[in-house]
Amino acid sequence: MAFLAPSYNPAIVLASLAIATFASYVALDLAKRVRTDDRRVALAWWAGGSLALGTGIWCMHFVGMLAFSLPIALGYTLGLTVLSWGAGVVVSAIALGVASQGTLTWGRLAGGALAMGAGICAMHYIGMGALDMAPGIVWNPGRVAASAAIAVAASAAALRIFFWLRDRGGRHAVQCHALAALVMGAAICGMHDTGMWAATFAAGSV
Repeated sequence: MAFLAPSYNPAIVLASLAIATFASYVALDLAKRVRTDDRRVALAWWAGGSLALGTGIWCMHFVGMLAFSLPIALGYTLGLTVLSWGAGVVVSAIALGVASQGTLTWGRLAGGALAMGAGICAMHYIGMGALDMAPGIVWNPGRVAASAAIAVAASAAALRIFFWLRDRGGRHAVQCHALAALVMGAAICGMHDTGMWAATFAAGSV
């Protein structure tokens, strides 16, 4: 089977990395604020943080999609696009919920990473489904599995970073915060790019 040759715009790829890094930086800051004794305030920060981080991850995905082009016109269906945003918000709610706990047990880490990884994959692949291609996208199962593994590993690393930084202060806190956000942003982009690598598009697709 013949396939269309994709191309990428490097500047837009870098923009998507910047968005993912910024969203991660905001999430790390919000993870500290969710841990307050006032339950109503904590709930407000959790809801707002989930929307902020989820929207940031979702924006990273679609800006990354803007960097991707095929020799045909591309468009997205509204329903699946909105559903993919919802998946990003749910993932973020899980992350901030786990980060607000007193301790990070191995059970919480494993459960949280699996749930977050599944949500990130849902956000990405539902967003890809919004392309509504005919014939359908041809997926490489091994690369899809690799993207899922990266999503789970990145989620586990994010949760560890949340717990490491949430009570950290002092002179080097901002630098550590920025470095951690860059690591998280790169991991999110790595999952997205691996997922894109798994997709091929048949010649003659519309």
